[in-house]
Amino acid sequence: VTVDEVIDGRCNVYARFEGNTDHAVTVDVHLDTVGVEHMQGDPFDGRIEDGRVYGRGSVDTKATLAIVLFVMEEILNEGGRPLPTVNLVGTVSEEMGGLIGAERYRDWLIERGQKVDQLVVAEPTMCAPVHGHKGGVGLEVLVHGHAAHSSKPELGANALSAGARIVVAVDREQARLASQTALTAVGNGTVSVTELQSGLARNIIPDACELYVGRRIAPGEDVKEVQDALYDLIRDAASPLEASIETAYGEGSAAFYQDPTSPLVLDLARLADQEATTAEFGTNALKYGPIADECVVFGPGSIDQAHQAIEWVDIAQLERAVDIYRAWLIQ
Repeated sequence: VTVDEVIDGRCNVYARFEGNTDHAVTVDVHLDTVGVEHMQGDPFDGRIEDGRVYGRGSVDTKATLAIVLFVMEEILNEGGRPLPTVNLVGTVSEEMGGLIGAERYRDWLIERGQKVDQLVVAEPTMCAPVHGHKGGVGLEVLVHGHAAHSSKPELGANALSAGARIVVAVDREQARLASQTALTAVGNGTVSVTELQSGLARNIIPDACELYVGRRIAPGEDVKEVQDALYDLIRDAASPLEASIETAYGEGSAAFYQDPTSPLVLDLARLADQEATTAEFGTNALKYGPIADECVVFGPGSIDQAHQAIEWVDIAQLERAVDIYRAWLIQ
Protein backbone atom coordinates (compact mmCIF):
# COMPACT_ATOMS: atom_id res chain seq x y z
CA VAL A 1 0.00 0.00 0.00
CA THR A 2 1.32 3.44 -0.96
CA VAL A 3 0.09 6.72 0.51
CA ASP A 4 0.87 9.56 -1.89
CA GLU A 5 0.27 13.17 -0.80
CA VAL A 6 -1.36 15.23 -3.54
CA ILE A 7 -2.04 18.60 -1.92
CA ASP A 8 -2.33 20.08 1.59
CA GLY A 9 -2.21 16.75 3.41
CA ARG A 10 -4.77 15.13 1.09
CA CYS A 11 -3.45 11.81 -0.12
CA ASN A 12 -4.11 9.26 -2.82
CA VAL A 13 -3.89 5.64 -1.67
CA TYR A 14 -2.64 2.85 -3.96
CA ALA A 15 -3.14 -0.83 -3.04
CA ARG A 16 -1.53 -3.52 -5.20
CA PHE A 17 -2.62 -7.15 -5.34
CA GLU A 18 -0.21 -9.35 -7.29
CA GLY A 19 -1.77 -11.49 -10.00
CA ASN A 20 -0.91 -14.71 -11.81
CA THR A 21 -0.06 -13.04 -15.13
CA ASP A 22 1.82 -9.97 -16.34
CA HIS A 23 -1.54 -8.36 -17.12
CA ALA A 24 -2.27 -5.31 -14.90
CA VAL A 25 -5.55 -3.53 -14.25
CA THR A 26 -6.48 -0.50 -12.16
CA VAL A 27 -9.78 0.34 -10.49
CA ASP A 28 -9.97 4.05 -9.62
CA VAL A 29 -12.36 5.16 -6.87
CA HIS A 30 -12.43 8.83 -5.92
CA LEU A 31 -12.35 9.24 -2.15
CA ASP A 32 -13.92 12.69 -1.87
CA THR A 33 -17.61 13.56 -1.84
CA VAL A 34 -19.66 16.67 -2.35
CA GLY A 35 -20.79 18.56 0.74
CA VAL A 36 -23.36 17.36 3.25
CA GLU A 37 -24.86 20.68 4.35
CA HIS A 38 -28.20 20.17 2.60
CA MET A 39 -28.57 16.45 3.36
CA GLN A 40 -31.51 15.05 5.27
CA GLY A 41 -30.54 12.98 8.31
CA ASP A 42 -27.09 11.72 9.27
CA PRO A 43 -25.03 11.81 6.06
CA PHE A 44 -22.66 9.07 7.19
CA ASP A 45 -24.82 6.62 9.14
CA GLY A 46 -24.79 4.06 6.33
CA ARG A 47 -28.23 2.85 7.31
CA ILE A 48 -29.77 -0.07 5.44
CA GLU A 49 -33.45 0.31 4.69
CA ASP A 50 -35.84 -0.90 1.96
CA GLY A 51 -33.07 -2.73 0.12
CA ARG A 52 -30.82 0.33 -0.04
CA VAL A 53 -27.69 1.67 1.63
CA TYR A 54 -28.05 5.36 2.50
CA GLY A 55 -25.43 8.05 3.04
CA ARG A 56 -23.15 10.54 1.33
CA GLY A 57 -20.84 8.71 -1.05
CA SER A 58 -22.88 5.51 -1.03
CA VAL A 59 -23.55 5.66 -4.75
CA ASP A 60 -20.86 8.20 -5.67
CA THR A 61 -18.79 6.19 -5.47
CA LYS A 62 -17.56 4.42 -2.34
CA ALA A 63 -19.62 1.31 -3.04
CA THR A 64 -17.06 0.16 -5.60
CA LEU A 65 -14.24 0.54 -3.07
CA ALA A 66 -16.03 -1.88 -0.74
CA ILE A 67 -16.89 -4.20 -3.61
CA VAL A 68 -13.33 -4.59 -4.91
CA LEU A 69 -11.94 -5.05 -1.39
CA PHE A 70 -14.60 -7.69 -0.72
CA VAL A 71 -13.86 -9.56 -3.94
CA MET A 72 -10.11 -9.45 -3.34
CA GLU A 73 -10.59 -10.70 0.23
CA GLU A 74 -12.65 -13.61 -1.09
CA ILE A 75 -10.02 -14.54 -3.67
CA LEU A 76 -7.14 -14.33 -1.17
CA ASN A 77 -9.02 -16.23 1.56
CA GLU A 78 -9.56 -19.05 -0.92
CA GLY A 79 -5.79 -19.24 -1.34
CA GLY A 80 -5.86 -17.82 -4.83
CA ARG A 81 -4.78 -14.75 -6.71
CA PRO A 82 -6.53 -12.59 -9.25
CA LEU A 83 -5.57 -13.36 -12.82
CA PRO A 84 -4.25 -9.83 -13.45
CA THR A 85 -2.32 -7.72 -10.97
CA VAL A 86 -4.95 -5.43 -9.46
CA ASN A 87 -4.23 -1.84 -8.50
CA LEU A 88 -6.99 -0.40 -6.33
CA VAL A 89 -6.53 3.37 -6.38
CA GLY A 90 -8.25 5.90 -4.14
CA THR A 91 -7.96 9.42 -5.54
CA VAL A 92 -8.70 12.85 -4.08
CA SER A 93 -10.15 16.03 -5.58
CA GLU A 94 -12.51 14.56 -8.15
CA GLU A 95 -15.63 16.48 -7.16
CA MET A 96 -13.82 19.81 -6.93
CA GLY A 97 -10.22 20.66 -7.71
CA GLY A 98 -9.68 19.76 -11.34
CA LEU A 99 -9.16 15.99 -11.00
CA ILE A 100 -5.71 16.54 -9.53
CA GLY A 101 -5.81 13.20 -7.70
CA ALA A 102 -6.19 11.38 -11.01
CA GLU A 103 -3.47 13.54 -12.54
CA ARG A 104 -1.15 12.59 -9.69
CA TYR A 105 -1.77 8.84 -10.10
CA ARG A 106 -1.18 9.19 -13.84
CA ASP A 107 2.09 11.03 -13.24
CA TRP A 108 3.10 8.57 -10.48
CA LEU A 109 2.89 5.70 -12.97
CA ILE A 110 4.67 7.66 -15.70
CA GLU A 111 7.51 8.52 -13.30
CA ARG A 112 8.03 4.79 -12.78
CA GLY A 113 7.74 3.90 -16.44
CA GLN A 114 4.55 1.93 -15.81
CA LYS A 115 1.22 1.53 -17.59
CA VAL A 116 -1.82 -0.65 -17.07
CA ASP A 117 -3.57 -2.78 -19.64
CA GLN A 118 -7.07 -1.93 -18.48
CA LEU A 119 -8.47 0.75 -16.18
CA VAL A 120 -11.94 1.04 -14.69
CA VAL A 121 -13.07 4.39 -13.31
CA ALA A 122 -15.70 3.77 -10.67
CA GLU A 123 -18.85 5.84 -11.08
CA PRO A 124 -22.56 4.96 -10.84
CA THR A 125 -23.54 3.67 -14.30
CA MET A 126 -26.15 1.03 -13.37
CA CYS A 127 -23.42 -1.52 -14.15
CA ALA A 128 -23.35 -0.51 -17.82
CA PRO A 129 -19.88 0.11 -19.28
CA VAL A 130 -19.49 3.77 -20.28
CA HIS A 131 -17.01 4.20 -23.12
CA GLY A 132 -17.12 7.95 -23.60
CA HIS A 133 -17.95 11.37 -22.20
CA LYS A 134 -17.01 14.97 -22.87
CA GLY A 135 -13.94 16.76 -21.62
CA GLY A 136 -13.86 20.42 -20.82
CA VAL A 137 -12.18 23.68 -20.04
CA GLY A 138 -13.38 26.43 -17.73
CA LEU A 139 -12.48 30.08 -18.21
CA GLU A 140 -12.55 32.77 -15.54
CA VAL A 141 -13.07 36.11 -17.28
CA LEU A 142 -12.53 39.59 -15.85
CA VAL A 143 -13.65 42.54 -17.99
CA HIS A 144 -11.92 45.83 -17.15
CA GLY A 145 -14.03 48.99 -17.42
CA HIS A 146 -14.06 52.45 -15.85
CA ALA A 147 -16.41 53.66 -13.13
CA ALA A 148 -18.52 56.80 -13.37
CA HIS A 149 -21.69 58.25 -11.86
CA SER A 150 -24.71 56.63 -13.46
CA SER A 151 -26.10 60.07 -14.30
CA LYS A 152 -23.19 60.48 -16.74
CA PRO A 153 -22.55 57.00 -18.15
CA GLU A 154 -20.61 58.48 -21.06
CA LEU A 155 -17.79 59.30 -18.61
CA GLY A 156 -17.31 55.62 -17.77
CA ALA A 157 -16.76 52.35 -19.57
CA ASN A 158 -19.46 49.87 -18.58
CA ALA A 159 -17.87 46.49 -17.88
CA LEU A 160 -21.29 44.93 -17.31
CA SER A 161 -22.39 45.87 -20.82
CA ALA A 162 -19.28 44.13 -22.15
CA GLY A 163 -20.12 41.12 -19.99
CA ALA A 164 -23.60 41.05 -21.48
CA ARG A 165 -22.09 41.04 -24.97
CA ILE A 166 -19.98 38.05 -23.96
CA VAL A 167 -23.09 36.19 -22.78
CA VAL A 168 -24.81 36.86 -26.12
CA ALA A 169 -21.73 35.76 -28.07
CA VAL A 170 -21.45 32.56 -26.03
CA ASP A 171 -25.13 31.77 -26.56
CA ARG A 172 -24.65 32.29 -30.30
CA GLU A 173 -21.68 29.91 -30.26
CA GLN A 174 -23.73 27.32 -28.38
CA ALA A 175 -26.41 27.49 -31.08
CA ARG A 176 -23.72 26.92 -33.72
CA LEU A 177 -22.32 23.91 -31.87
CA ALA A 178 -25.78 22.41 -31.42
CA SER A 179 -26.44 22.62 -35.16
CA GLN A 180 -23.45 20.44 -36.04
CA THR A 181 -23.56 16.72 -36.73
CA ALA A 182 -21.99 14.82 -33.84
CA LEU A 183 -18.98 12.64 -34.65
CA THR A 184 -19.75 10.06 -31.93
CA ALA A 185 -22.50 8.97 -29.57
CA VAL A 186 -21.04 11.34 -26.96
CA GLY A 187 -22.57 14.26 -28.88
CA ASN A 188 -21.47 17.79 -29.67
CA GLY A 189 -19.45 20.19 -27.59
CA THR A 190 -21.37 22.76 -25.56
CA VAL A 191 -20.58 26.18 -24.09
CA SER A 192 -22.36 28.34 -21.52
CA VAL A 193 -21.94 31.22 -19.10
CA THR A 194 -22.87 29.99 -15.62
CA GLU A 195 -21.66 32.83 -13.39
CA LEU A 196 -21.72 36.63 -13.75
CA GLN A 197 -20.90 39.19 -11.08
CA SER A 198 -20.74 42.95 -11.52
CA GLY A 199 -21.70 46.28 -10.00
CA LEU A 200 -20.87 48.06 -6.77
CA ALA A 201 -24.00 50.20 -6.43
CA ARG A 202 -27.06 51.14 -8.45
CA ASN A 203 -25.71 54.61 -9.19
CA ILE A 204 -22.21 53.56 -10.30
CA ILE A 205 -21.25 52.44 -13.79
CA PRO A 206 -19.56 49.05 -13.20
CA ASP A 207 -15.79 49.10 -13.64
CA ALA A 208 -15.46 45.30 -13.61
CA CYS A 209 -17.43 42.23 -14.60
CA GLU A 210 -16.51 38.64 -13.72
CA LEU A 211 -17.84 35.68 -15.69
CA TYR A 212 -17.33 31.93 -15.76
CA VAL A 213 -17.51 30.32 -19.18
CA GLY A 214 -17.64 26.53 -19.34
CA ARG A 215 -16.88 24.66 -22.56
CA ARG A 216 -17.56 20.91 -22.83
CA ILE A 217 -15.25 19.29 -25.37
CA ALA A 218 -16.49 16.48 -27.62
CA PRO A 219 -14.43 13.61 -29.05
CA GLY A 220 -12.48 14.81 -32.07
CA GLU A 221 -12.08 18.37 -30.77
CA ASP A 222 -8.59 19.66 -29.95
CA VAL A 223 -8.34 21.29 -26.52
CA LYS A 224 -5.95 24.05 -27.58
CA GLU A 225 -7.92 24.92 -30.71
CA VAL A 226 -11.15 25.08 -28.71
CA GLN A 227 -9.56 27.20 -26.01
CA ASP A 228 -7.92 29.62 -28.45
CA ALA A 229 -11.20 30.09 -30.35
CA LEU A 230 -13.04 30.77 -27.10
CA TYR A 231 -10.43 33.33 -26.05
CA ASP A 232 -10.91 35.14 -29.37
CA LEU A 233 -14.70 35.05 -29.06
CA ILE A 234 -14.62 36.53 -25.54
CA ARG A 235 -12.13 39.27 -26.35
CA ASP A 236 -13.94 40.26 -29.54
CA ALA A 237 -17.24 40.50 -27.66
CA ALA A 238 -15.71 42.56 -24.84
CA SER A 239 -14.05 45.03 -27.22
CA PRO A 240 -13.30 47.90 -26.92
CA LEU A 241 -12.84 46.93 -23.28
CA GLU A 242 -10.10 44.51 -22.30
CA ALA A 243 -10.80 41.08 -20.84
CA SER A 244 -8.36 39.08 -18.72
CA ILE A 245 -8.87 35.33 -19.06
CA GLU A 246 -7.54 32.49 -16.92
CA THR A 247 -8.25 28.77 -17.06
CA ALA A 248 -10.02 27.38 -14.01
CA TYR A 249 -8.87 24.15 -12.36
CA GLY A 250 -5.64 23.98 -14.35
CA GLU A 251 -5.36 22.53 -17.83
CA GLY A 252 -8.36 21.67 -19.97
CA SER A 253 -9.12 18.05 -20.76
CA ALA A 254 -9.84 16.36 -24.07
CA ALA A 255 -12.87 14.11 -24.22
CA PHE A 256 -12.69 10.51 -23.00
CA TYR A 257 -13.51 8.04 -25.72
CA GLN A 258 -12.84 4.30 -25.83
CA ASP A 259 -13.63 2.24 -28.91
CA PRO A 260 -16.89 0.44 -28.00
CA THR A 261 -15.59 -2.72 -29.69
CA SER A 262 -12.49 -2.91 -27.48
CA PRO A 263 -12.09 -6.05 -25.32
CA LEU A 264 -12.66 -4.30 -21.98
CA VAL A 265 -15.91 -2.70 -23.11
CA LEU A 266 -17.16 -5.93 -24.64
CA ASP A 267 -16.16 -8.04 -21.61
CA LEU A 268 -17.95 -5.81 -19.11
CA ALA A 269 -20.98 -5.49 -21.38
CA ARG A 270 -21.17 -9.28 -21.60
CA LEU A 271 -20.66 -9.84 -17.87
CA ALA A 272 -23.24 -7.18 -17.00
CA ASP A 273 -25.60 -8.18 -19.82
CA GLN A 274 -25.78 -4.48 -20.68
CA GLU A 275 -25.17 -2.41 -23.79
CA ALA A 276 -22.19 -0.06 -23.67
CA THR A 277 -23.21 3.57 -23.42
CA THR A 278 -21.93 7.13 -22.98
CA ALA A 279 -22.36 9.61 -20.13
CA GLU A 280 -23.26 13.27 -19.73
CA PHE A 281 -21.12 13.73 -16.62
CA GLY A 282 -17.32 13.90 -16.46
CA THR A 283 -14.94 11.57 -14.60
CA ASN A 284 -11.30 10.84 -13.80
CA ALA A 285 -11.13 8.95 -17.10
CA LEU A 286 -10.24 12.30 -18.69
CA LYS A 287 -6.75 12.01 -17.19
CA TYR A 288 -5.88 8.40 -17.90
CA GLY A 289 -5.27 8.25 -21.64
CA PRO A 290 -1.44 8.15 -21.34
CA ILE A 291 -1.33 5.24 -18.86
CA ALA A 292 -4.08 2.82 -19.89
CA ASP A 293 -4.44 0.81 -23.07
CA GLU A 294 -8.19 0.56 -22.40
CA CYS A 295 -10.43 2.54 -20.08
CA VAL A 296 -14.08 2.27 -19.08
CA VAL A 297 -16.32 4.03 -16.56
CA PHE A 298 -18.36 1.49 -14.62
CA GLY A 299 -20.12 0.94 -11.31
CA PRO A 300 -23.32 0.14 -9.42
CA GLY A 301 -26.19 2.54 -8.86
CA SER A 302 -27.57 5.52 -10.73
CA ILE A 303 -26.01 8.94 -11.17
CA ASP A 304 -29.51 10.29 -10.49
CA GLN A 305 -28.98 9.53 -6.77
CA ALA A 306 -25.58 11.27 -6.62
CA HIS A 307 -25.25 14.68 -4.91
CA GLN A 308 -28.81 14.47 -3.61
CA ALA A 309 -30.20 15.47 -0.21
CA ILE A 310 -30.96 11.76 0.20
CA GLU A 311 -28.25 9.63 -1.43
CA TRP A 312 -28.55 5.88 -1.70
CA VAL A 313 -27.48 2.83 -3.67
CA ASP A 314 -29.59 -0.25 -4.32
CA ILE A 315 -28.21 -3.39 -2.64
CA ALA A 316 -29.24 -5.45 -5.66
CA GLN A 317 -26.90 -3.28 -7.73
CA LEU A 318 -24.07 -3.91 -5.25
CA GLU A 319 -24.59 -7.66 -5.46
CA ARG A 320 -24.63 -7.52 -9.24
CA ALA A 321 -21.41 -5.50 -9.29
CA VAL A 322 -19.72 -8.01 -6.96
CA ASP A 323 -20.50 -10.81 -9.43
CA ILE A 324 -19.22 -8.75 -12.37
CA TYR A 325 -15.98 -7.71 -10.68
CA ARG A 326 -15.32 -11.25 -9.46
CA ALA A 327 -15.80 -12.67 -12.94
CA TRP A 328 -13.69 -9.94 -14.54
CA LEU A 329 -10.76 -10.41 -12.14
CA ILE A 330 -10.60 -14.20 -12.35
CA GLN A 331 -11.57 -14.82 -15.98
